[in-house]
Amino acid sequence: MEDRVPSATGSPQPRDLVRVAFGPSLVALVVIAAVVLVQLVVANSELTGTLGAVASVWLAAHLVPISIGGQQIGVLPLAPAALMIWATARSVAQITPPQGSWFVIRWIVASALGGPLFLTALALAVVHDAASVITELQTPNALAAFSAVLAVHGLGALIGVGRRVRARLLPTLGLPGWLTDAVRPAMIGAAALVSLSGVVVAASLVVHWSTMHELFGITDSFFGQLSLSLLSLLYLPNVVLGAAAVAVGSSAHIGFATFSSFTVFGGDIPALPILAAVPTPPLGPVWVGLLIVGAASGVAIGQQCARRPLPLPLAFAKLAVASLLAAAGLALLAWAGSGQLGNFGHVGVDQATFAPGAFFWFFSIGAVTVVMAGGISRRPAPVVRPVPAADVDTDVGEDSDPGTEGASVSEDPDESDPEWPGETAEVEPEPDTDIESEPESEPEPAPAPPPPPVKPAPEVEDVEDLMFVDADIETDGAG
Repeated sequence: MEDRVPSATGSPQPRDLVRVAFGPSLVALVVIAAVVLVQLVVANSELTGTLGAVASVWLAAHLVPISIGGQQIGVLPLAPAALMIWATARSVAQITPPQGSWFVIRWIVASALGGPLFLTALALAVVHDAASVITELQTPNALAAFSAVLAVHGLGALIGVGRRVRARLLPTLGLPGWLTDAVRPAMIGAAALVSLSGVVVAASLVVHWSTMHELFGITDSFFGQLSLSLLSLLYLPNVVLGAAAVAVGSSAHIGFATFSSFTVFGGDIPALPILAAVPTPPLGPVWVGLLIVGAASGVAIGQQCARRPLPLPLAFAKLAVASLLAAAGLALLAWAGSGQLGNFGHVGVDQATFAPGAFFWFFSIGAVTVVMAGGISRRPAPVVRPVPAADVDTDVGEDSDPGTEGASVSEDPDESDPEWPGETAEVEPEPDTDIESEPESEPEPAPAPPPPPVKPAPEVEDVEDLMFVDADIETDGAG
């Protein structure tokens, strides 16, 4: 489908709103129907409850717990829900104008939520009708179904709208810059922990290759092994989150079986090939090295926080906010991937230690990384303002009168001074005196700005008073 980005202020067309409302959900419904039909045909099963099975799987793709034969399946794969969030965010971002009015944006978000909620009501009705024929199938809780679908598509719509209006939304919130900059380090730190945990899961599968081969051998048919492979890929994010919990010092459990970096308690495990990656007792010392993954993710979040140096309090506040966001996001994903699994019991991670452990590694190792990477900046030195020109002695400068260059004091006294006579006779200075005659200034085309006020020069004594005669010398000698 061709991507059509709307204009800055243009409003989407009605067909675009319909596409946002039903596009991702209908595509998922078609794919699920095809998979269910293939499975029923291969198993030579009757097609009586096909619609009920398709509706149940569609609800399960939105993390809605389903019940079959009295057994609840609450731990559902995260991969389909992640694909639904991505598809909703992409379709919403395509028709959201960056400078559009909030009224238009509200209509887009309402369309992205209204279509899936309508399909949820239809799916619940279909499952309820099929449960009257197939006794093993039970109708899910309506409130839980609507809440899960609303959460999945609401998160996708929020991401899609945020990508388009983030540039003009952030300034209106009035948040400090370091607080908004903490989102990127949080995302990169969480992604680093999940990615490195995925590498550990892949390495563990290689080590336990024989166990995985035995789990694939429970069925001899090609479609059976293909179904196990597809189911393992869908549950791969759940297993990776369990490995992430182990990497930060927490634990993951499948019923009574508990796994951590220090101890392993055995128990019954479902025959799913992806679960061959879990450690088996006795635990070797190599699994303690899994804590390096938590430290490496702390280095990643610290490097991102150090990209823009800040003073010491703000730098650690930014790191604390980023660590808190990353730990909260991981804990939310782990909670979404946990639940009941029939007779096996509860499957998931220890929520009491997962988020605190992740925050500890992010903040402690990140703080050391911020200091070493130069993320701490000194406070700016006080700015010394230059002294105004009026406060500086104007002996020689551009503001002095052009007719008094070289003179230390202006020769023109203030006529308003009562101690200075109106007119004085010209006095010819002696060669040894320092007083110089004022040169005649040539008229300038434009009047210069008046010089700053200066103190009047002291009255010059008469030259004759400074001269001594012989009579004065004799009189002094006689005295």
